[in-house]
Amino acid sequence: MPRGKNKMAQPILDQIVASVRERLSIKRIEIRSSDLEDRPMFSRETLSLAGAIKQERLSIIAEVKKASPSQGVIRNDFDPEKLSANYAEAGAEAISVVTEPEFFQGQLAHLEIARNKVDVPLLRKDFIIDPYQITEAKAHGADAVLLIATILSRSQLDELWTAANECGLECLVELYEEKELERVEMDRVEILGVNNRDLQTFQIDIDRASRILSRVPSHIVRVAESGFKSSEDLRRVHQAGIDAVLIGETLMRAENPGECLVELRKGFTSRSVKDD
Repeated sequence: MPRGKNKMAQPILDQIVASVRERLSIKRIEIRSSDLEDRPMFSRETLSLAGAIKQERLSIIAEVKKASPSQGVIRNDFDPEKLSANYAEAGAEAISVVTEPEFFQGQLAHLEIARNKVDVPLLRKDFIIDPYQITEAKAHGADAVLLIATILSRSQLDELWTAANECGLECLVELYEEKELERVEMDRVEILGVNNRDLQTFQIDIDRASRILSRVPSHIVRVAESGFKSSEDLRRVHQAGIDAVLIGETLMRAENPGECLVELRKGFTSRSVKDD
């Protein structure tokens, strides 16, 4: 890998966070928090993400994502309503909706579209840095939000977790490195995820999440994210103690994402039964 490639990750994150801050400064003027709280979805009773994905079998959080900074447009035929419906019909325990507009071509509207179509927990996946975004998430139908430890201090994580709790939302706290465990209040966090992508090299190691999450208390729901392409991948992490996997690109690149999800799970289940 070219030497300069190792230094790309953090600048990209810095650019994304800077972009989020800029949009927030405008949004606060255009739409007040009180206006968001007046939206019909803000008062709905939320679904438990932790409850949905903590099962004996491996759970799947299927992702609705159009593009990424590294891959560009992943799916041209992008229809969040159809995708959400297909995922739910295929048995996804939860759905992640990417809402960041500039780098991932997401929209908050995609979250609301999904909410109107399915009755499974929805995770707003974005770069959450301010309680205002928590209010946004609730107002557009989310049941949980992603908090990325890499871009947040321990105090920021605590502030955002508190804001989410007050809104009735759960948090999936995402780590990239083992040292970030120090930022997490283990007595409060219900769901902890680890991204299998190394931010320095961009390489995927599907055992990364299992290694890091083996250190957390047993009451925490463990989620592995990124890089899953086969039933054997799912089987491997489940045997290592992972409760759920978040799958995005593999599903988004499939001709029929719902069928792809079914096949991934079918292969995993059939192998598991055969070997028991």
